[in-house]
Amino acid sequence: MRSSVFLFLGYFGFTNYPKLELISGFSAKNVASGHFIDNRSQEIIEKSDNDFDVIGWATNEINESGNFAAASVFGLKMRKAIYREGLGATLIDDAFDVAKPYEIPKRTKSNNKLPFPYGDLVPKDTVFENVNYTKLNQVVANAFDAKGNNYKRTRSVLVIYKDKIIAEKYADGFTKNSVILGWSMTKSITGTLFGILEKQGRFDIYKPAPIAEWQNDNRKYITTNDLLHMNSGLEWDEYYDRICDATKMLFQAEDMTRSQLLKPAIFKPNAHWNYSSGTTNLLSGILRKQFKTHQEYLDFWYSALIDKIGMHSMLVETDMAGNYVGSSYGWATTRDWSKLGLLYLHKGNWNGEQLFDPSWAKYVSTPTDTSHGRYGAQFWLNAGNHFPNVPRDLYYCSGFQGQMVAIIPSMDMVIVRMGLTEEHEFDFNGLLSGIVWSVRKN
Repeated sequence: MRSSVFLFLGYFGFTNYPKLELISGFSAKNVASGHFIDNRSQEIIEKSDNDFDVIGWATNEINESGNFAAASVFGLKMRKAIYREGLGATLIDDAFDVAKPYEIPKRTKSNNKLPFPYGDLVPKDTVFENVNYTKLNQVVANAFDAKGNNYKRTRSVLVIYKDKIIAEKYADGFTKNSVILGWSMTKSITGTLFGILEKQGRFDIYKPAPIAEWQNDNRKYITTNDLLHMNSGLEWDEYYDRICDATKMLFQAEDMTRSQLLKPAIFKPNAHWNYSSGTTNLLSGILRKQFKTHQEYLDFWYSALIDKIGMHSMLVETDMAGNYVGSSYGWATTRDWSKLGLLYLHKGNWNGEQLFDPSWAKYVSTPTDTSHGRYGAQFWLNAGNHFPNVPRDLYYCSGFQGQMVAIIPSMDMVIVRMGLTEEHEFDFNGLLSGIVWSVRKN
């Protein structure tokens, strides 16, 4: 019996010990962000955000006076994430100087006394004759767990039709003011900034990516367009149930913009599609180089896009080197996430101001050659009929655990779903198609 126990412990240690740092890192970061950004209790975070796979092994502690959360696994591999106002929570290593001064983005909030979506006033009640509200509300309600169940795990659903909210529902404990992590929906924010720079005449995505380290090998032919399309040909592996390039970047790297930069090219550009969070963080690094100062880079994300369209609840977190983690760490309310979808629904026009050229909306929603109709430029697509009962012109921001902002131009509609379950566990086709078919075209 004793030998069996030692064999089990030995096998457990051999197979899982390298993962402990990633487990404690994920847990500490999630606890710090959820608590300090959305005021969630440690208990709620552990029972919801952190209650999957091996993340539950972690023991967490929140230090209110120090503005940090710490986590370890069986007392091993302790990690710490510090919260800084304006920058969010950052997972740090032992070499990080917590006393070092840092810059934060300057924020502006308009007070234009307009109703949602262009202002903060209560949305106008509008009844559309072509909307079957009974069916719509049934479909939306069905996206949430019945009392006592916990498998759909939807936190919010918002449906906007012709700029008006026609359905909105939240799970217990969440409201229109709850700030929710979008995970990889943040990629669509990052990509949009290149469209804005192009509109301003400050960047050409079709030129080779401005990366000095690539100029002496075959990577010099990779364009920013290739990076936006996720078909640069660079080596990268992305899984979240094992140690890989993506998890090492998010939970170990000081400068996340360099994780993809250092990888070799294993395919020619535009010959092989490969989803890569490292690529989007590389794009964040390219954005940073477009500005003379770090402060200008920090401000641009908000002044040119986020605050410009009234996403005032949004916070994009930074890594230890001060880069926005453009792949993964954008937080906002459900209504504010919908504003990104509305900006694209209106082809870059926000209440009369053109932020990016209308052609950019077509660019991001056109399939890249190597994705079989599934991906455009930092947006996912339905061009390949992935959702068979939904219009094919649907394209969407998508994030880990089932975050979605869906844009349906043919229906003049934006649909947001935030939650904790992916496809197969959650019926996205059913939700989207049910909403679409509750609205008759007129």
